[in-house]
Amino acid sequence: MNKMLVAAAIVAAGAGGYWYSQQAADVSASDNAVMAYIPADTPIFSGQLQPFPIKSYINSLSDAYKQSGANSLGEWETEEDPRAKFFLSLTKSYLAAMQDGDTFINTFGLAENIRSYFYTLGALPVLKIEVANADAIWALLDKAEGESGLAHVAGQLKGVNYRSYPLTEATDEEQINLVVAVNNSMLTMTIDTSFSEATLLETALGVTPVERSIVDAKIIEDIIAKHGFTDDGISYINHQEIVTALTSTDGNQLARQLTKLFAMANEDPFAELRTATCNQEFSSIAANWPRTVAGYDQLEISNAESSLSYRMVIESNNQVMLDAYQKMRGYIPAYVHDINNSVFSFGLGIDVNQMVPSLQAIWDDMLTPQYQCAPLQEMQVQMSQQSPAMLGMMTGMANGVKGVGLSVIDYKISDDVDAPEIESLDAVVTLSADNPTMLFNMVKPFAPELANIQLPTDGSAVVLNDVLPMPPEMNITAKMAVKGNHLVLYFGDKGEEAANKLSSEAVTNNGLLAMSVDYMKMFAPLLTFIELTGEPVPEEFKSMKDYDMRVKVALDVDDKGVTIDSAVNSRATK
Repeated sequence: MNKMLVAAAIVAAGAGGYWYSQQAADVSASDNAVMAYIPADTPIFSGQLQPFPIKSYINSLSDAYKQSGANSLGEWETEEDPRAKFFLSLTKSYLAAMQDGDTFINTFGLAENIRSYFYTLGALPVLKIEVANADAIWALLDKAEGESGLAHVAGQLKGVNYRSYPLTEATDEEQINLVVAVNNSMLTMTIDTSFSEATLLETALGVTPVERSIVDAKIIEDIIAKHGFTDDGISYINHQEIVTALTSTDGNQLARQLTKLFAMANEDPFAELRTATCNQEFSSIAANWPRTVAGYDQLEISNAESSLSYRMVIESNNQVMLDAYQKMRGYIPAYVHDINNSVFSFGLGIDVNQMVPSLQAIWDDMLTPQYQCAPLQEMQVQMSQQSPAMLGMMTGMANGVKGVGLSVIDYKISDDVDAPEIESLDAVVTLSADNPTMLFNMVKPFAPELANIQLPTDGSAVVLNDVLPMPPEMNITAKMAVKGNHLVLYFGDKGEEAANKLSSEAVTNNGLLAMSVDYMKMFAPLLTFIELTGEPVPEEFKSMKDYDMRVKVALDVDDKGVTIDSAVNSRATK
């Protein structure tokens, strides 16, 4: 049963996962009729508000990426439960449809450009996708029914026809069903239960609007205005609504649903939280961290290539914590953010001088309220027994450090079957600090092999091959130099070029964490190396050498909260 429900989730996620958009337009959320059926107290929402070129997006993916799920079914193939076989059939159809854009849209009856939505009515999920050919949906479901033996029950609700598929045993006291309908060119997939309110299915199918929708609350407009996203697609998790559901019996739709479920089970796992005191204190915390929101800053899609920039923000109104986190920000070199000219890059920006005082400020802020709610009291007791001040002893020798960086720019593995090894390496490693030379001299007593190395003050390099022994056949030379405020270890001509650029880079507090990877550059030589050694190549890695995809992720803090920036570039390959 658990596997069957997981499979259902995979199919739903796969069908609704492509809800991105190409260009912004002057169309507000209130202009979309779907929004009238989404309650303002929904805990989760994700909407593609402008038509997304799904056909071009599928075409822009590399063939290896599109086929990556083909071998992931494994034990699902042996399942005998009709429900599991039903979702297995849908999964196979999805994977087969991924071969190209035309096949994908024809299989699912989609137009070349679509809108899609995912949200919850309390706890019940609703997925909606625009369709151009409803017959394709029914044909897909008919095929799954024929291959699994799972039959649907036809239903009609206020003029809307739908199919209902059982997810529970017929003998179970309570019933859970997957409901599928197409109405006004909109596919709806949702869950209906024997213990749900009758109006939930009506709302999910778009025949009974809610009393107060996210349009009425202007939630989407608020997110776009506050964070500067385009209006292509917006997602959010409402922490305040979730806290209300866990700490009250009827504060919102989700709370009422949970109360009913717990009454049926004769047990309330959140009884300790559902007091006036806990409700007030947890709500106060949630008010300081109200939502996690996400949206696009840029998205460009063609049949040959897709590039998108996506940003997630954990909103915060806690100025003490935001100030502390911002003071901790350190320096991340520019090369870490370059996803087009490296194999792998990583940067950690921490202002060591500010780390302990900032953590102490956060610690003190969390211990300041005199909580009366038992779980919060227990948390404070545990925190009071520890202190970030102890980190001061560990960070003392790193005084002035602003960050570290690493980039493997290029590498090559020899094709010698008998002794494959790294033939060449271009890489750079940096330590950025107020006085990198002083830090290097402080470390030398703890590393005798460095004792005789004197770093020139003019930025010229010293060779470290005697300290870091390199086999002569590898043709790799390790060099170290001080470039401005950066202690740099580098390899190869490209590594030297990156090191020299650091001389003009000022050390500014520009981030907390960043990393980037080029899948094709990373895995192609590595998998060749594994094959040459005769070792078996893990199945999940085999196709990665053909992923023509670059990914960058960065963590930072600004005056609105904690931000996670993601950038993805993918090119079609054969």
